[in-house]
Amino acid sequence: MKRTGDLQLIKELNKSIILDVIRKNGPISRAEIAKKVNLSPTTVTSAVSDLIRDSLVVEGGTGESSGGRKPILVQLNPDVCFLIGVAIDASKITIAELNLNAKVKRKEVHSLKENIDFDFCNVLIKMIDHFFKKCKNLNNCLGISITIQGIVDSEKGMVAYNPKLKIHNLPLKNAIEDAFNIPTYIDNDTNGSLLAEKGFGNYQQSKNLIYVTIGDGVGASMLVNDSIFRGFHGGAGEFGHTTIDYKGAPCNCGNVGCLENYVSWRAICSRIVSEIEAGNKSLLVEEVHEDLSKITPELFRKAIFAGDVLANTILDDMAFYLGTGLVNLIHLFNPERIILGGELAFENPLLIQKVNEHISRYALQTHSRQLEVFPSSFGNDSEVVGSASLLLHELFHFTLK
Repeated sequence: MKRTGDLQLIKELNKSIILDVIRKNGPISRAEIAKKVNLSPTTVTSAVSDLIRDSLVVEGGTGESSGGRKPILVQLNPDVCFLIGVAIDASKITIAELNLNAKVKRKEVHSLKENIDFDFCNVLIKMIDHFFKKCKNLNNCLGISITIQGIVDSEKGMVAYNPKLKIHNLPLKNAIEDAFNIPTYIDNDTNGSLLAEKGFGNYQQSKNLIYVTIGDGVGASMLVNDSIFRGFHGGAGEFGHTTIDYKGAPCNCGNVGCLENYVSWRAICSRIVSEIEAGNKSLLVEEVHEDLSKITPELFRKAIFAGDVLANTILDDMAFYLGTGLVNLIHLFNPERIILGGELAFENPLLIQKVNEHISRYALQTHSRQLEVFPSSFGNDSEVVGSASLLLHELFHFTLK
């Protein structure tokens, strides 16, 4: 006999699955929901009643009749509540308010100064508190969802290691929950982006998927047979710290010749500045009025499209090294597709094209057949949508083991 706790758990799980079906297919009838999730009409009707009571679902319109009365349709009520997504990288913290469809309603970006020691938790709490002051009703906040670069133990809510922010074993989840008394979720940034693609993006049907982020750092998240591959300590996916040159430059992780030193924005920006200071001409000099510290990924992409020789030479090298690393991932995981996200991949179709060409040339045909690299589904909001997806995955329990 099932214990009461077990039955309640099954009931809540069924509600999450039914809510996800309504999210994806609404307006939809209760009978259609029952067919899709293979549950009894009574179970579905009870769950939908609970969801309507909680205002997560609303009735609206009628469907086609199959002989009796026209069925009343139900759909998600995405703005009944909100959540806060926080995306943290080495140079900035982005905080956004999102609805239940992962739509960004408001967003703030806070820059972080390099090489300055500070109390990270205290700084983040102040930023979130300031953001909350512009929210209409905190009682409608479902939770805070945080993604951060580095090695994260999502179950313990611990940032185990982030060399750029000098973080070791930081209990970030507990610190945020203690400060705001709001449920908080935390995971690696690239895992969040993968969840976003699986739950809300253009690649929801893929069961073997790799998401690669290229920005301040370089990370990867692997979906293997519909499950995120996390590794023993949650550290799987440190793609940027795979070695491609044992005689290469030192990395802040303590190794040498890491991929990150060739394709991250810090590496690209450093090379741009070095080449210009060495006398190479570039449209970027005029764009920043000779203040090279103002060169951004957006200006780099603009120079590429304008045919700037230096920018395109650096792009070629970047695509080669990135493509080489991706070929290794392809041979290890044999994915259906790869998604490139992050500020260097955003609105950069030439990078996507060159990486696809590299894979086509160097990867095993058995692994590269029908494989293609695509851009993120969420453009400039991909980071915070990824953050929000940690919480939304718990709410909707969308198809991910």
